[in-house]
Amino acid sequence: MYSDCNLCPRNCHTNREVRHGACHVGAQVMLARAALHMWEEPCISGETGSGAVFFSGCSLGCVFCQNHAISKGQTGQKVSVERLADIFFELKDKGANNINLVTPDHYIPSVSKAIERAKVRGLGIPFVYNCSGYEKVEHLRRLEGLIDVYLPDFKYWEKETAMRYAKAEDYPQRAMEAITEMVRQTGPCSFDEGGMIQKGVIVRHLLLPGNVRGAKEIVRYLHETYGDEIFISLMNQYTPGEDARVRLAEYPHLQRKVTKREYDRLVQYALDIGVTNAFIQEGETASERFIPAFDLEGVAR
Repeated sequence: MYSDCNLCPRNCHTNREVRHGACHVGAQVMLARAALHMWEEPCISGETGSGAVFFSGCSLGCVFCQNHAISKGQTGQKVSVERLADIFFELKDKGANNINLVTPDHYIPSVSKAIERAKVRGLGIPFVYNCSGYEKVEHLRRLEGLIDVYLPDFKYWEKETAMRYAKAEDYPQRAMEAITEMVRQTGPCSFDEGGMIQKGVIVRHLLLPGNVRGAKEIVRYLHETYGDEIFISLMNQYTPGEDARVRLAEYPHLQRKVTKREYDRLVQYALDIGVTNAFIQEGETASERFIPAFDLEGVAR
């Protein structure tokens, strides 16, 4: 599938065996980090951490990307399918509650093979598919029975906003279709006796500065469509970074953090319309210290 790639909605049809596609990477899986991660939702990280595997490259490419160090494919090390499966076991041995695949969509054929091998070998912990929401349903269906928990973003409500920040006017529709397929595959959320999620969908929304209206529309849509079948994670951790003035020169309104008032308005709206299955963030979360170092930890043998 990499020789005429249509794995993401960009449909670039690049031969990724010989050059990079719209995702900025080639055909072989490239990882930037594989380590325990403590900063996911409580039911994912728990006390011992989520086994986060960060894949290099990204098919969406938002201008404000918090992981921009790897999203352009400039950092990472190539690994085989066999090595990827081994990494899953190494993370489990370190105490991981689950295997958290961060932005894996542009490697679905390889990732699905690694998951199959790990399950045959008896890995025995859930797989979490952590993605931007910019997915194709036909390829998500390849993951049915392999992924236990879906953790998609729903970033943009308006086509214009999606176009401005990611050159992806079709993002809202793609995200809706993808989440519908994810819920179909997993059903309602289920948890073990320790409160760790074993099955289900948690939809994230990262609130952007000045975008409370669009955020409310996303929360309304999710609640009206899925009710208590899913959890909604409302995030205030948008972090422009020290290089924001240069990297976001064309987007001055994105060069600041979200205010407490903006976030409080969104949370209150969710409460007002009856959202009960939700995660919110408290304290100082908009900090670069929560962005991991993409230093190849856990990637090489």
